[in-house]
Amino acid sequence: MAEPTTIIPVILSGGSGTRLWPISTPEKPKQLLALTADETMLQLTARRTAGEAFGAPIVVANARHADEIEAQLGDIGASDWTLILEPVARNTAPAIALAALAANSDAALLVMPSDHVIADVDAFHAAVQAALPMVEQGWLVTFGIDPHAAETGYGWIHVGDGIAPRVHRVASFVEKPPRDRAEAMLAAGDHVWNGGIFLFRADAFLGALAVHAPDMLHAAQQALLKGRTEGSRLHPDADAFAASPSESVDYAVMEKAERVAVVPVSMGWSDLGSWDALHEISHCDANGNACKGDVVAIETENCLVRADGVRIALVGVTDLIVVANGKDVLVMPRGRSQEVKKLIEAMKD
Repeated sequence: MAEPTTIIPVILSGGSGTRLWPISTPEKPKQLLALTADETMLQLTARRTAGEAFGAPIVVANARHADEIEAQLGDIGASDWTLILEPVARNTAPAIALAALAANSDAALLVMPSDHVIADVDAFHAAVQAALPMVEQGWLVTFGIDPHAAETGYGWIHVGDGIAPRVHRVASFVEKPPRDRAEAMLAAGDHVWNGGIFLFRADAFLGALAVHAPDMLHAAQQALLKGRTEGSRLHPDADAFAASPSESVDYAVMEKAERVAVVPVSMGWSDLGSWDALHEISHCDANGNACKGDVVAIETENCLVRADGVRIALVGVTDLIVVANGKDVLVMPRGRSQEVKKLIEAMKD
């Protein structure tokens, strides 16, 4: 009987998390914060893939966060990992290329952002197991989130013909759609959200890179060849890695490769991409308020309030997001939290 395929968690932790400013900052982005539980988003992601079915994780991260990441992994009892420290950000495809080159070629890589919420871990594991037989045959698999809204902030996936139990061909990837297109896809019932979680063999992914993004593969190979290793840390060469094109894994590989499949799954997923998203999954009081820290709320409804270092007092307001961290305070109406990006740009200027 064949040995079961080893599944290596690949945790992508290079994001800066600017949409959750002022709590999330480049120095300590959202994956390193405890936003939904007592443990950080990174710790929750690592715990999700701790067990017999999984090998030691590979974490790809910004070099400035190395000490914090290792401390957080140690705090949850992890004892073995590989930490690949990106000298410069080059989006998800080059980051995954580094992980695939560092792993055994026949390992299955379960690629996960470090800052997502998955409430139903059993459903997630079941979806991974459903995908595994096709992955062993060389397919590149993505996990499609059962949609519950006409979301314009996510990419979508058109679900094609079934090729195995729970597994379908990807008919097409859809960029972030306008509202009318999103409503039509939701109504049709044959589209899912693109959650950015993948499962594929390392050699299958590298083979697809060789065909569709050879410059990226070469840059990743040279970065590791010319880089250095310090214990569990891999330091890719900065100049070699900077030469890589900066592209998402969807654009570089998944949209172009031949054998690409999707497993639709309902698992209580959120990318926690905004303060509105955090309010949506937070435990609220009887008035719909989600408060954390030193907060006094009177005749206040449907607000998200987080105070760190100061007291926040509200009277007679509704549908606000109020977040204080140190000297920075954010106040905006609920429903407009995607516009934090505008604030970040304005403050740069």
